[in-house]
Amino acid sequence: MLQSIWDDVRREFSFGNMINRIIIVNVAVFLVVNILWMIFSVAAGHAESPAFRTLMTWFSGSSDWWHMLTKPWTLVSYMFLHEGFFHLLWNMLYLFWFGRIFGDLLGDRRVLPLYLLGGFAGFLAYFIAFNVGNFGAGGSLIIGASGAVFCILTATGIFAPDYVIRLFFLGNIRLKYIVFFAIMVQIIGLGSLVNIGGTFAHIGGIIMGILFAFYLRQGTDLTQGLQNFLGWLQDKWADVLAPSKEHKQQPGPRAAYRSGRSVKETTGPKKRPSFMRKAGGPTTKAKAAPDSAPRSGMTHQEELDAILDKIKERGYNSLTKEEKDFLFRASNQK
Repeated sequence: MLQSIWDDVRREFSFGNMINRIIIVNVAVFLVVNILWMIFSVAAGHAESPAFRTLMTWFSGSSDWWHMLTKPWTLVSYMFLHEGFFHLLWNMLYLFWFGRIFGDLLGDRRVLPLYLLGGFAGFLAYFIAFNVGNFGAGGSLIIGASGAVFCILTATGIFAPDYVIRLFFLGNIRLKYIVFFAIMVQIIGLGSLVNIGGTFAHIGGIIMGILFAFYLRQGTDLTQGLQNFLGWLQDKWADVLAPSKEHKQQPGPRAAYRSGRSVKETTGPKKRPSFMRKAGGPTTKAKAAPDSAPRSGMTHQEELDAILDKIKERGYNSLTKEEKDFLFRASNQK
């Protein structure tokens, strides 16, 4: 079962669209994080593990300047990191529903760059708010793909406002109403300190989605720079995996094509099909000259072997009419 699941995931990651790949990465990180949490929790006697908290800070974004200067990779890693199941579930559902629409409308190549831009904008809004506003002493941490998801949600709603989505219990609803409701919930949420950091990240993602749509309609693609950078990274990775010149693979057997038929150029003898062997005859053939034609006085088997050798060396079309007739009669022998 596990092998079948792994094969499905690997196939989807290799050939699926970018939304599916992003979801796979988020789910995989979630599973790894929670398995590590279980291990650290058991090791600490089913108590909160300081070691696990320390590990999480290495991949979480923070409002602390020093944290971001010494751990710059967290600017990317935080948007793929989830701890709570429902936190992951709703983010991935939103991404699945609206990200596929975005990819179909504006191209799969823009999905990951806009996801990253939304995550960057979400973090920037959170970072500025916590360093300018009064939201408690000390640095705080931020994780989750919410900013990136709200960026894609907003951009999709702007480009396809009348796209109809069927929701449970509510029926068919146009996308513009869903996006409007989601934005208003985040704006109203600024009045509460519950998940205030996440709310600022959501608003940052919404602003980036609006900016992306505005500039794209003006002819400027804000994702183009990231598209070029990601393409460069992909090329470099392909170069790393490519075999070196000193270890190039030797070419395998070639196939020559004559009159629409493929004749394998192999070096070793092959066992012939049973209909080409004379009943009760020997299974090995005597070596004949490649260009030699059947001669009178040869046994039936020797003549057949000579024809087959000639086919192997020069192809079927090199046979004379008499040789073709002989081969035809031999193949029809009972």
